Amino acid sequence: MEPLDPHNVSSAFQLTKTITSKIATVYVYNKNILVVEVNEGVNLSYASAASLLFKGLLVLKNRPWVYISHRVHSYSVVPTDYEYLHRIGTLKALSIVVPTGTDPSTTAIEQIFCRKPFKLFNNGLEEAMIWAEKMLKDEVNDLKNERNSLLL
Repeated sequence: MEPLDPHNVSSAFQLTKTITSKIATVYVYNKNILVVEVNEGVNLSYASAASLLFKGLLVLKNRPWVYISHRVHSYSVVPTDYEYLHRIGTLKALSIVVPTGTDPSTTAIEQIFCRKPFKLFNNGLEEAMIWAEKMLKDEVNDLKNERNSLLL
């Protein structure tokens, strides 16, 4: 049975799995776009999210993927922990979706610590998902070009 999609995004994005933990709910779309909704009041760090990250990586296997932080609740982030995400080779990009009217200054601080492609969206989850697809497509094209150059 297919999971019920709580986001009402276009049919181009199929919800394939939902992972729930005490700190967040992760929605896996098209097998490689992770929409993460952290629970109210959580202090999100590598230590608090490690087990959830490992569960997600097991679902993703070796597929390239994009992380979308859907900020529907108020919580804190340890921005220096982006260093750990940089070490995950299959993670290709990150984005943050904030409600309209939210002060983007905290996400600007996070962006300083992130060494992957990073983009902020104002209340545009589907827009972020379209961007994620583009990041993944660019990754596939880069791999094809690299392979072709090795054959020359």
